[in-house]
Amino acid sequence: MFKKQMKLKAERICWHQFTRKHDAIFRSLGKEMSIGVLSVATLLFATPDTAAAKMAINAESHDATDKSIEEIAETDADSLIMLEGTEVVASRAPIPADKAVRLVQVINRKDIEASSAQSVNDLLKLSAGVDVRQRGGFGIQTDIGVNGGNSDQLTVLLNGVNITNPHTGHLTVDLPVNVDDIERIEILEGGASRVYGSSAFSGAINIVTRSDKHNSVNANITAGSYGTWGGNANGTIISNNFKNNVSVGHTESDGNCNNDFTKSNIYWQGAYNSTLLDVKTQAGFSTMNYGANTFYGTGSKTQYEENRRVIASVQAEYKGKVHVLPQVYWNRSLDHYVWTRNNPEAYQNFHQTNVYGANINAYTTWTLGKTAIGFEYRSENILSTRLGKEIQDGKSYKVPNHDEYYKYKDSRSNYGIYLEHDILLNNVSISLGVLANKNTSVDGGMKFYPGIDVSWQVAEGIKAYASFNQSLRTPTFTDLYYDGPGLKGYVNLKPEKSTDYSVGINYGGSLISAQLKGFYRKATDMIDWVKVKGENIHTTANSDIDDIGAEALVRFNFANEYGNKSIVQSLTFSYCYNYKHRVNEEQAEQYVSQLQFLHHKFVASLNHRIVSKLTAQWDFQLKNRNGEFFNAITETEQKYGTFANLDLRLNWAEPKYDVYISLNNVLNHRYYDIANVEQPGIWVMGGVKIHLAKLKVKN
Repeated sequence: MFKKQMKLKAERICWHQFTRKHDAIFRSLGKEMSIGVLSVATLLFATPDTAAAKMAINAESHDATDKSIEEIAETDADSLIMLEGTEVVASRAPIPADKAVRLVQVINRKDIEASSAQSVNDLLKLSAGVDVRQRGGFGIQTDIGVNGGNSDQLTVLLNGVNITNPHTGHLTVDLPVNVDDIERIEILEGGASRVYGSSAFSGAINIVTRSDKHNSVNANITAGSYGTWGGNANGTIISNNFKNNVSVGHTESDGNCNNDFTKSNIYWQGAYNSTLLDVKTQAGFSTMNYGANTFYGTGSKTQYEENRRVIASVQAEYKGKVHVLPQVYWNRSLDHYVWTRNNPEAYQNFHQTNVYGANINAYTTWTLGKTAIGFEYRSENILSTRLGKEIQDGKSYKVPNHDEYYKYKDSRSNYGIYLEHDILLNNVSISLGVLANKNTSVDGGMKFYPGIDVSWQVAEGIKAYASFNQSLRTPTFTDLYYDGPGLKGYVNLKPEKSTDYSVGINYGGSLISAQLKGFYRKATDMIDWVKVKGENIHTTANSDIDDIGAEALVRFNFANEYGNKSIVQSLTFSYCYNYKHRVNEEQAEQYVSQLQFLHHKFVASLNHRIVSKLTAQWDFQLKNRNGEFFNAITETEQKYGTFANLDLRLNWAEPKYDVYISLNNVLNHRYYDIANVEQPGIWVMGGVKIHLAKLKVKN
């Protein structure tokens, strides 16, 4: 198993991964062992067949040091576990992995490579608790919600940096990274404002990018249905304590029914690691042009949109007696929306958002446990031809690359103070915290949002969880100001508020792992587009909604038990149930989004060997969506109802390359996930991945 002799350069060793079979070897070292801090601010605990699933993650931190066990030993990603007593991050301060306080779903690197996913959104479909509503292929025009929430109620982080878009949740997951750049995706369901901030109303998703442990170059070329073709490449250069990774990508397609697109991106991440200080940086740019079909209404089937996005951030960690973790970031989005593609001047909108953020977190250990305190500042700004308050200062703001000027603008600032304390007993862990939050767009002073998470080690391999958390969400600029055909925002909307209760239990074994959890959300002032009786347009309004749901997952890890030569490698079943009740529905006759939710979702995934190095991954989804819409073709009311989807990926793996064929929607079933947007039929893609690792670079 070992490729080279083990060399210990310091008394403290940082491990990334551990194999179950060699647990005794690690324990025998007699050293202090720590898992590197990863990028989300609470312990996200999932099925134990994945090291990433049990790694804690911190929103204000960084990836672990590069002196990892991968440099010493080969390991199977599905056989990794955490050792008892290993110190990891739990909530805003690190706690031992065996004291985990929350459940999460983790899509790891092996899952990503096996799936037929062409985008982050395709990957998220594999989680039963995630609602993915696509308008086209390759993640173009996609809304994502978790735990019964919508795209505006979700915090999305890229390596722990908040990239949530205050303009609209439709644009939040326009990412400058490729699927091949992603190491794993961590999905936390349920309110988490006390650790993630004011936008984590129904949950949070953290996307962690990969970086090879050796100098390397990788490339992927793909082509298939609807005139689709593209490719991407990434490379890693390591020199002493420095690491740099660069990736580029481009994809374009003729699409299906005004769903053509062109998509390009470039992304860079750098890291410096030393004994007392770690620094991590990232920067990215993405551009997308696409046919938007019937995005905002059925009056035009030739809607069109162009998006540009820039992100940049710097994170650090000082590893003294008091750990200090500062972070600064900047996100910019440019959006151009056209109602009629061949006549844009008839009706078009331009928007530019700039988000500046800075936060600092610090934690220390003392007699009564671990205490963390943090401060966050976030400034959200928009220039627009339609959203905001009319510009009165005499200044003119030109739209880049167009003979247009922004006529409206708005800005707001959010201040958050975090305080948390963790109590670790023999079989019980308790994490208590509170967010004190002030937003300049909301009347009143500081508002407080407390929470508590408790875990109990019932028996070996069995852990129970319970949580209580209060959260909030400020309206997007679209919620407040949009004024277009059939739609009008309401500037006096109140922020959404919720009280979440959840319970769960987790079992982890070598062959079988399982989860069961339930939640109840009491939400007030929920924002929705409604059509009031007697009116012809939809407007935004607040209402109270009760939300209850349950989720279950069972995974059979045959590769763990019987090795990689097992015919069936893994088999996973997951199911999510959700129900919503509107408390005050007497005035409105039609609600657009809040009651168009996934009532049932069932997911089954099977990974198996066929012959030699040929493997297959089957992903099946059965969904039942609540609600109905007016079908513009049949001119009748149509329920979303129940529909199924089956994806398949065939992969031949060699050390230096992979050859694959992906078939999305194998059943060629036509269905509606969004009103009047019919999903494409079978979509076939084929490609080659090339891996060139351990390239020699002079230090």
